[in-house]
Amino acid sequence: MKTTRHLQSCAAWGGELRRLFFVALFSMLTLGAAAQSNSIKGNVVDTSGQPVIGASVLVKGTMNGTNTDINGNFSLNNVPANGTLEVTFIGFKTVETIAVPSQTFFNITMEEDSATLDEVVVVGYGVQKKSDVTGALTRVDSETLNTKPVMNAFEALQGKAAGVDITSNQRPGEIGDIRIRGNRSLNASNKPLYVVDGVPLSAGGIETLNPRDIESIDILKDASSTAIYGSRGANGVILVTTKRGKAGQFNLNYSGTVTVENIKDLQPAMSASDMITFVRWAKYNANPNINPRGDQPSYTSDMDYFTGNPGWANIEKGWVNGVWDPSKVTDYDWGGLVTKTGITHEHTLSGSGGTENVQGSFSFGYLSNDGTQKGQEYQRYNFASTVDVTPKSWFKMGASVNLSYTEQQYGFSRTGQVGTNSGPTDIYGAAKAIPRYALPYDEDGDIINMPAGSESAALTVMDEWTKSNDNRESFRALGSFYAQVDFGEIWKPLKGLSYKFAFGPDFRYRRNGIFIDASSAARAGGKNYVKWGADRYFSWTLDNMILYNRQFGKHNVGVTLLQSASKYNHENASMSGQGYPYPSMLWNNMGIIDIKDTQYSAGMGTGFSENQLASYMARINYNFDERFLLTVSGRYDGSSVLAKGNKWAFFPSAAIGWRINQESWLRDKDWINNLKLRVGVGTTGNSSVDAYGTLGVVSQFKMPGDGYNSSFPILSTNEPYYVNMDSKQNYMPNKTLGWEKTTQWNYGIDFGFFDNRIMGTIDIYHSHTKDLLMKATVPTLTGYQSMMANVGETKNFGIEIGVDFTPVRTKDFEWVSSINTAYQKDEIVSLLNGKQDMIDNSWFIGQSIGVYYGFDHAGLWQDTPEDQAEMAKFNANGHKFEPGMVRPVDQDGNYKIGDEDRVILGNKNPNWTLGWSNTFSWKGIELSLELYGRFGYMVSTEGQALSGAANQYEVDYWTPDHTNSEWQKPIYNSSRSSGDPYCGLLGYKKASFLKVRNLSLGYNFPKSICNKIGFSSLKVYVQGRNLGNIYSSVDFWDLDLGTSYYNRGFTVGLNIGF
Repeated sequence: MKTTRHLQSCAAWGGELRRLFFVALFSMLTLGAAAQSNSIKGNVVDTSGQPVIGASVLVKGTMNGTNTDINGNFSLNNVPANGTLEVTFIGFKTVETIAVPSQTFFNITMEEDSATLDEVVVVGYGVQKKSDVTGALTRVDSETLNTKPVMNAFEALQGKAAGVDITSNQRPGEIGDIRIRGNRSLNASNKPLYVVDGVPLSAGGIETLNPRDIESIDILKDASSTAIYGSRGANGVILVTTKRGKAGQFNLNYSGTVTVENIKDLQPAMSASDMITFVRWAKYNANPNINPRGDQPSYTSDMDYFTGNPGWANIEKGWVNGVWDPSKVTDYDWGGLVTKTGITHEHTLSGSGGTENVQGSFSFGYLSNDGTQKGQEYQRYNFASTVDVTPKSWFKMGASVNLSYTEQQYGFSRTGQVGTNSGPTDIYGAAKAIPRYALPYDEDGDIINMPAGSESAALTVMDEWTKSNDNRESFRALGSFYAQVDFGEIWKPLKGLSYKFAFGPDFRYRRNGIFIDASSAARAGGKNYVKWGADRYFSWTLDNMILYNRQFGKHNVGVTLLQSASKYNHENASMSGQGYPYPSMLWNNMGIIDIKDTQYSAGMGTGFSENQLASYMARINYNFDERFLLTVSGRYDGSSVLAKGNKWAFFPSAAIGWRINQESWLRDKDWINNLKLRVGVGTTGNSSVDAYGTLGVVSQFKMPGDGYNSSFPILSTNEPYYVNMDSKQNYMPNKTLGWEKTTQWNYGIDFGFFDNRIMGTIDIYHSHTKDLLMKATVPTLTGYQSMMANVGETKNFGIEIGVDFTPVRTKDFEWVSSINTAYQKDEIVSLLNGKQDMIDNSWFIGQSIGVYYGFDHAGLWQDTPEDQAEMAKFNANGHKFEPGMVRPVDQDGNYKIGDEDRVILGNKNPNWTLGWSNTFSWKGIELSLELYGRFGYMVSTEGQALSGAANQYEVDYWTPDHTNSEWQKPIYNSSRSSGDPYCGLLGYKKASFLKVRNLSLGYNFPKSICNKIGFSSLKVYVQGRNLGNIYSSVDFWDLDLGTSYYNRGFTVGLNIGF
């Protein structure tokens, strides 16, 4: 009885909540239906039994009608006998029923019209039926985005769209990189444009959005689609549409997940005993005439090797009665010290609904990501709200607001590291630098600062997560407001003509406070480091649009005219110092630092930049008889960042389509649902240079005064004597700097067969980019070292294939599979000096934009007569090759390895990408598998120094008895650099991988059970994340992340509809 009462209470609570949400909305819209007589009554619900609020109930052929109330009820007078009741509502199929005289109450159920909803896609400044689209675009809907729980929308897109390559980043709060159809530019940005609810973003991307607030993401890939965004569409456009309220019953939903993860390391640090053996081999190879072999341990030798090393006390335990027993040596897990089980949980509560005149939605989201490495944490709070109002049939307006606040503990990093810019990037990497024979405490229980002594130079990471405080906060407010007037509803002759006004502000604030204690491993025994910085970004876009859409018999015409203006500014401030006297205050009292006192190495700076863009655009869409399609557009952009006389440029595009399946000779082929050919061409631009890059910039520099203990400021274009010009220099002004332009052709085919059980898209494209924005060297007598200029050309070619198919579909079982793959190849056509290579930048005519350039290798030298003879010839010319060392390839055959022997080793970017997902459904049970891969490229794993002084990862190294190894022989070097000058060559690896990104098992509870407990829907699921590789060409490296370690875990999720 208690259980029954509890279920009834839950159901009642859910119903009351739905009613309360609509009281305010419906009270403004009720048209007096309650005043009608009671000739007939009825109730309108959807297929789940929820009331349809605001549905139109009309006696067909008359003006006699009413609307349903908040419970879906209606009453209507003067209904003629056997008259037809017509019930309509947006997003539902129209229902007609006969008003039988003997019946006074009607129960009506409406079905969602998913077919009409699915065929509409966002194309930029409007929507279009998918069947009418002539450009190359890919849509990812909310269901696909939320197949797996993700930290941000970037992760959700990975592997979902052909030609879109996204790398991963597993540090909490960080994102990977994204490329659409590869790279085109050498110096300018290759990042796509993000547009959220019609608002182009200028500061950051979509990482702050809650993925569960996204309705769909449409990716515009070819120039005929992106040219309408002109100067910002060169690298593709990602259109994000957030969820909005829909006319119908109020829906309240909760989604939540809990994820548990741990670090999986493919190349862990050597165990204590392995490292000791490794050092012995390194010592032997450095001086084989004195030191014994590594497999012939000697107490005397070990004592010599490790004397002065705090780890010797532990190593000595292995010498029992003069016999080496490695099991006696403590194997301390430094990696385990700084890692933990990462717990991530995210929750979203959302609601939406409305009538035909007012729709609204809201969403609250919270994400907490406690990383697998100590000191790494991230929290995100989201709020989103939308409202759309149609007070008159000719007028509509709406707004959406998306707010986010994030707080991140970035954790240990290279920030503030002393004496190096190539140290560990995280605390786990720092822990792997300490040998496992080294212990954290001495015999008195005190922390050992350098557990393995000065030769390894690795400082302890004990309590490091409390010593590196890198706190980052951000707040973002993104808005979208619009109003639209339909003139055709005011005056019939203007049918199809409307005016739309849209305004989108984007505000973002970031604050970064850093304090690294003097005892931190990053400071290497130096002074503490403190820094504070803040960035404020604000941009807005104002669009005025005239829209015209009209059907004239077999002719359908659509016209869009746009006038747009946008502005962006960025203000920043920072201060830093060392030897901060009050560590407990962190960065909150930096005013006590005397900036003139050199002991603090204090710095302070502020900055401001601003740019503007003005645009005019026209687009015409034409459809003849649902067979022949034409889209033509032109955009005229003016950018403030370019030189006078070159600020404006025109970006045209055109595309045609032929719906072959609509031809008379194919219409009767029931097995062909869609067959469309597309051809498009367009030009886009890139103006990604500094806001004042074309002007003569003057900066302030410090000049030494009395000695080097004091200084005074000067204003100058550059100051090469006292400033590192590689990191801080002003470019020479270029008064002729103009647009970087890309022209792209696209050829595509869309198809759907056998009731769309097989459907997909194939696209082939080639592009040509000219007038590249490139840094050019100029004579230093000008006062500058370089300037930005329009020089050089690149080209790009690619093929994209995306196929969705349903191999099996029965009454209870369905298997749906989706696969996408893409091939792309970019190429440099010309550079600064025409067809001359720029070797210093690794840019080569006829080669990819990103390549590795250096010496090739032929494996390792071996102790064979043939190799000994060859080594002798090289060594006669000054080389010192030995068996077990890396064998570089002598390209010119002169037995000297020099610059002329350098070659292009491989391409940094993959030629092929692949995404493949499969979903199996049976009576509410869902099993899905998601695979992702990249193929045909090269990575640098940076090689292995094998010096014997620094700690070593587990590797397969060369010994006299093990010559078929992957890596060279270790050679001891107390400076921790390699004794083999060509050791880095072995780090270049051919890369290809296919990984299991996600495996999910879920259950959707039947409607009968959901209704009993007051829910409209209920789903529970469990997922495995990053379960491993099906194939990888490099077994010790995660090719997706670019490290040897990654997070692996599982997720438990719950979705509830109230």
